[in-house]
Amino acid sequence: MITRYNNNTIVRSMLRNRRGFTLIEAILACVILCGSVLALGAISTRSLYVTRLNRQYETAAALAEKQLVSIDYMGIESFIRLGRLEGDFKHSEPVYHWVVTTKRVGIDNLYEVKMTVSWVERGQGYDVSVCTRINGTGALIETAGQ
Repeated sequence: MITRYNNNTIVRSMLRNRRGFTLIEAILACVILCGSVLALGAISTRSLYVTRLNRQYETAAALAEKQLVSIDYMGIESFIRLGRLEGDFKHSEPVYHWVVTTKRVGIDNLYEVKMTVSWVERGQGYDVSVCTRINGTGALIETAGQ
């Protein structure tokens, strides 16, 4: 007895007998998975680096503000007479270095003060600069005179 198969029967039997994935499909899935894991790892690493750098900028700005308040409290003229127009904040890592430049403005007892806080991270230098104007008489001198 001769059995006759048509094309649909052959295709159905091939689909029924097929189980699992082919080698090419498995390799392609692994490549896509590895690529996505590497991309997510790179994004996470970059995000952590930028977060750390942002924290360092915030620290530098806070240290600059702290130093400017100290200068204003002691009086800019007393600060200039001390002659210490730069220094280091050594209590933190990395070490932050500050530099102050002053310029007398044409108005009586008014000084323009520019402070730059700089640091080095992974061999690259960064800095934050702030500029303000301070009255020549500090809070310490005013309270002593009262």
